Amino acid sequence: MKKRSKKITVTPLYSVPPINEDTKNKKSTKKEKQKWSFKKKFAIIGGSTFIVGLSTFLFLFYGPWPGFRNFWITSAMTTMSHQYLATWFYSDETIQEVLEANKIIEVGEVSDPDLINFRKYGSNMLIYKNKYEKEILTKDPGNDLYKVINVSGKTYQGFLVAIYDPSKISIATTQYLGKRGEAITDVAKRENAVIAMNAGGFYDPDWNSNGAIPHGTVIQNGKVVSDFQDANMGGGFIGFTKENKLVLGKMTKEEALEMGYRDAIEFGPFLIVNGKSSFIKGNGGWGIAPRTAIGQRKDGIVLFLVINGRLPSSIGADMVDLTEIMENYGAYNAANLDGGSSSELVIKNEIINTPVAGGENGLRDMSTFWIVKE
Repeated sequence: MKKRSKKITVTPLYSVPPINEDTKNKKSTKKEKQKWSFKKKFAIIGGSTFIVGLSTFLFLFYGPWPGFRNFWITSAMTTMSHQYLATWFYSDETIQEVLEANKIIEVGEVSDPDLINFRKYGSNMLIYKNKYEKEILTKDPGNDLYKVINVSGKTYQGFLVAIYDPSKISIATTQYLGKRGEAITDVAKRENAVIAMNAGGFYDPDWNSNGAIPHGTVIQNGKVVSDFQDANMGGGFIGFTKENKLVLGKMTKEEALEMGYRDAIEFGPFLIVNGKSSFIKGNGGWGIAPRTAIGQRKDGIVLFLVINGRLPSSIGADMVDLTEIMENYGAYNAANLDGGSSSELVIKNEIINTPVAGGENGLRDMSTFWIVKE
């Protein structure tokens, strides 16, 4: 007898409704509406963002508040290589008005070296005029040559180096003067310098030079090693006499040699002369940027100052900031040095600040440097 096979019936878990053309059309229409809705929202958001951005741009650049306009124009016009950032948006008349409202009027004197009196402080000094003097005079254990102090303000962060023996300071130049500049790290290694900082500016035609030719007269070890005069160059002599005193003055190279400079460059503006600060209108006309400055206290201690700039954490400093820092730390004479992409500080072959020139490690080839040897 044959066995009958059982018929197995499978019950579906769910039923699939039959697909017809009406269902397809409804789904297609729904997707198109969703796509259109997304595009519409995107267009509205994008348009709103554009309008807000444009309104903000117009308000900052052309609104009633002059602060941003002053910052933008003075910063652009003093970079030399990026003046188009001002001339694109403003007329010559507006630029001139802003520059006239933001400028520095220097003290019309030459530093008197007789007013600098070297002083040695005892290790147990307990009374200080203020916190800045305490920072300067409290040396790091085992280091009688220098001390690094962090400085900061609303728009900047940087480094102040107190150098206790000015006789250790001198000018170094690229070994390829007239041909090309050198990186500060290479110069520091070659010169066996403990500290190296950028000094004067250099001839930069079409803003694409290699740092070969220093601006103005450069005196090294009592002799003129370079003398390139450019109509666009301002400032005056910044350097140390044979008695290791920082002297600032506008004079000829013959007068500078007669003054007794052993190491000097030409730059500016001067911030403090004989204890008198320059008069600064607005931001001083130099905008906000990376900065380098040098000064000397009445007791002979020298101050190297390098400010970071063009960074989210440090936009930069203006002439007001530089002067205030130098005043706080007791500078009796102080001057601005080449800044912007040239602001660089090296200590013991380590780059201390954050250079923004765009080359290797952010460095650029330059022609003159202040160095400190042990």
